[in-house]
Amino acid sequence: MATPIEMPKLGNTVEECLLAKWNKHPGDRVSAGEVIAEIETDKATFDLTAPVDGTVLCAFFPEGELVPVFTNICVIGEPGETIDQFAPKRMALQETPPLPSVAAPAARRPTLESGEISFSPRARRFAEERDFHPQAVAGSGPGGRVLEEDLRRLYHASPRSSSLAKKYLESGYEVRGPGSGIHSMILAGDLGEPPARMSAVRERIAWRMRESLSGSAQYTLNASADATGLLSLRNKIKAARQNRDFPDVSISDLVIFCAVKALAQMPELNAEFIDGRIYRHANIHAGFACDTPKGLLVPVVKDCQNLSVEELSSRIKTLTKEAIDGTILPDDLSGGTFTVSNLGGFGIESFTPILNPPQVALLGVNSIQLKPVRREGQVEFVEHIGLSLTCDHQVIDGASGARFLAILREHIEKIESVCGLKL
Repeated sequence: MATPIEMPKLGNTVEECLLAKWNKHPGDRVSAGEVIAEIETDKATFDLTAPVDGTVLCAFFPEGELVPVFTNICVIGEPGETIDQFAPKRMALQETPPLPSVAAPAARRPTLESGEISFSPRARRFAEERDFHPQAVAGSGPGGRVLEEDLRRLYHASPRSSSLAKKYLESGYEVRGPGSGIHSMILAGDLGEPPARMSAVRERIAWRMRESLSGSAQYTLNASADATGLLSLRNKIKAARQNRDFPDVSISDLVIFCAVKALAQMPELNAEFIDGRIYRHANIHAGFACDTPKGLLVPVVKDCQNLSVEELSSRIKTLTKEAIDGTILPDDLSGGTFTVSNLGGFGIESFTPILNPPQVALLGVNSIQLKPVRREGQVEFVEHIGLSLTCDHQVIDGASGARFLAILREHIEKIESVCGLKL
């Protein structure tokens, strides 16, 4: 029996997803659990798997299409089965028709010279905007209809496209993509390949960073804390793990735990600034920047103020793995009230974190470095961990940011008593 496959709803706030890539095409055999497509929200990429064994009979949408959730995107069954009843009711909203079914008979392809080939509205607009009118083009639409993607492939493969791209780059121009005001196309390699479209994740990152800088008054305070206690506790944790089953709490986990404690004392930094209003939150939802194959993601640990350091560490590790594997849920990438970005592992001594709007503060964690300290008339070199706090001056004055760093520094330097680990 033919089985329709829907675009899943990947979180409470997700209304549509991008069909990024078809791994299986009409006519391909699939097994239950096999990946048939890759889909993207504005935050992450997910694999869509087949629920049953069978043959892909029809794909209703091309790659690159935004599809509403709960809409059929393909049908799996056996060749010859009827699929018309599964066609999406919202297909009329699309410009391009569904991809051919395996059951569809081969049709005679009209020729350009005969005038029988028709162009879709988007294809005509693409040709007119670029004054691009090739003598011959093979349309991939029904009846040989020429789609925008057909012209786009031909255009970027032409010598004219490569020479124009080179000219623009040498002149300092930006190569832009269609639709958005940001750089949705990037030039690939040696100009011999067509520009590649930004992923939805990368496009979202670019948009949020531009929004962050244009919509806030950001400043960054840099400080450091004596890391002797941190390093000592970390060594004790490693030793405890050799003798028994003990949580692998990292230095990053310990710093985030201290930041949560500092936020509890200074709730004005645990806030959001939206449309000229300040929303202070009683619960602390800490986001942490995570480098993934798909780009920067910010998983969020909810209600941190109620977690022990072991529970916080476990939750961070779970969300990190899901983010890297591409299985994290969109709901775990939203709702943050404060963010921590740790670049210490890369040897960064100081940096300027960019706010994650509408949050009003973000903590950057730097590497541990030896720092000269004067004690009783003598100069000693003590290991310190760097801290970079970015705040929105519309909401947080410099003195408040400095007080937060002072509290955080005190918690870090007294980490053993603050976290209460039983070693």
